[in-house]
Amino acid sequence: MSAREAVLKRIRMSLKVTDDENRKRTVAARLTEPPRGVIPARSQVDHDKRIALFVAMAEKAAATTERLASTDAIPQAVARYLRDRNLPAAIRHGDDPILSALTWDGTQLRVGHGAAADSDTAALSRATVGIAETGSLVLLSGRDNPTTLNFMPEAHIVVLRASDIVGDLETAWGRLRHIAGRGRLPRNVNLITGPSRSGDIQQTMLMGAHGPRDLHILVVG
Repeated sequence: MSAREAVLKRIRMSLKVTDDENRKRTVAARLTEPPRGVIPARSQVDHDKRIALFVAMAEKAAATTERLASTDAIPQAVARYLRDRNLPAAIRHGDDPILSALTWDGTQLRVGHGAAADSDTAALSRATVGIAETGSLVLLSGRDNPTTLNFMPEAHIVVLRASDIVGDLETAWGRLRHIAGRGRLPRNVNLITGPSRSGDIQQTMLMGAHGPRDLHILVVG
């Protein structure tokens, strides 16, 4: 018996635990069907109202949004956003299948791939989930959407499918548990609400303190 097993045995004896199998089943059931907390009523709305709520909350958090009919419109929307803000005509994204399938002909943009570099001023990512009640984006780390794209460039453009907008945080975590159950658990989960900001110095709000100064969300569908 190892030292660890001896310690656990003493703990079980002090708790008068005699049915380890039943306890294991209880824990497994709790992990499989976690209890849900109180869900805000404002997020429990139909699909169209959920999208509208997401847009309203994202813009309240200082993000900008644009609604697109299809993924085909993404390249021109990205080019237009960069041009309107006098940013360099360059964008970088990861290996996300939706972003990798885009055709950039006619945009005159330089398109880079992979993790962000110091010279990048704008990045393009795809969010796994959007949360309507707070206007937040859920981005998973990995080759598809490297985490550095979320923090290093001055401007961050995020693609979010309208069908991936859920009402509340609890539902978002439910989707992530489903992803983890398929063996795709990421190293990092980033919840992003608006551009980076800080009010630590004299309570004066400073945009871009720890990440992008601008966050633009392309809601597709």
